[in-house]
Amino acid sequence: MKNKQKEPHRKTYVFFKSILGGIFKLYYRPKFVNKEVIPKEGPIIVCGNHIHILDQCFPILCTKRMLHYMAKKEYFDGKFAWFFKSAGCISVNRSIHDQDAKDAALEVLKNGYALGIFPEGTRNKTDEPLLPFKMGAVSLAQKTGATIVPYALTGKYKFWNGHLKATFLEPFKVGPNDDLEKANEHLRNMILKEVTKKED
Repeated sequence: MKNKQKEPHRKTYVFFKSILGGIFKLYYRPKFVNKEVIPKEGPIIVCGNHIHILDQCFPILCTKRMLHYMAKKEYFDGKFAWFFKSAGCISVNRSIHDQDAKDAALEVLKNGYALGIFPEGTRNKTDEPLLPFKMGAVSLAQKTGATIVPYALTGKYKFWNGHLKATFLEPFKVGPNDDLEKANEHLRNMILKEVTKKED
């Protein structure tokens, strides 16, 4: 399943990661917990809660693998469209059932690469710890045999506060006969438990 060829845009992805990632770490002083659970090869789907436009920086900085993030179509319509394309992102039109986006995501996983998804579908701007999860992540995992790697973001995006943290949780697979509703509930509950956990 693993494709031996290098992914398109990998060079620009690594370039942006080295520069912007360094700035991100210097500015926020984030913490990374259990990042070693991220598989080093094979198809994976990295899933976390979505609280800020920079959330994807956490998993990107925690693995040497290139993460192909699914991002809303609006990012590809503006003046920074070149950036999202060169970073290997997948455009998603959220106003329709975007089959092209699903096909692109399937192709990433079938090639043995890494995909990034925010199961909430949008940033959580409510007082609730999590929004309802969409079924895309577990559905793609079941179709491709990809491993789901959950993570939970906690803390505030404030300059140098040192409390912003990503905690990576136990990866799991969705079997061909598994109930997708239950798999999705399991994924959400894992992240919810970590997000709502009180600090010692």
